[in-house]
Amino acid sequence: MTLDSVLAEIRACRACAPDLAHAPRPILQVRAETRLLICGQAPGRRVHESGKPFDDPSGDRLRRWMGIDRETFYGHPAIGVAAMAFCYPGTAAGGGDHPPPARCATLWRSRLLESLPKVELTLLLAGRPRCGPWVEGPKARWTAPCAPGQTICPPSWVMPHPSWRNSGWLAHNPWFEAEVTPYLRRRVRDLLAA
Repeated sequence: MTLDSVLAEIRACRACAPDLAHAPRPILQVRAETRLLICGQAPGRRVHESGKPFDDPSGDRLRRWMGIDRETFYGHPAIGVAAMAFCYPGTAAGGGDHPPPARCATLWRSRLLESLPKVELTLLLAGRPRCGPWVEGPKARWTAPCAPGQTICPPSWVMPHPSWRNSGWLAHNPWFEAEVTPYLRRRVRDLLAA
């Protein structure tokens, strides 16, 4: 199955419609040339409204971490965004968003990833140190497992989600922005230049 046909099916998906208080709007941005895949949990309300992944303050922080501007983020064919769930899951009663429904990843994840053979690096943005089926083991670390000075990088990095909700964690762990983001910028620059 081609990437275009998988994307058409994803964009037409309404599997979660009975569970949502709003119309499903699958949001993702991938191309056949995608080499860097960014995977968060699910689009937020602002992204649901705009239809563009990371079109919110979290996206501003993520782009700053990556060392790129909006034009590059949305326009460079090597950058792709495909969350665990493609639709905004809605607001939970206690505030914040509902977790991404597992149904979406079950339906689409394998087919989508099989259609993206050029991906060299996947950024797994976790709200907490967990990433569902992305990472083996019960606990994933909030660190890029490829530290400065290493010559071999794993294909996936688990990182904190750039949401304001993680501002406290980032303030208590300044090494992340001091040590990890400069290395991330170099890796992104290399991927985009190739």
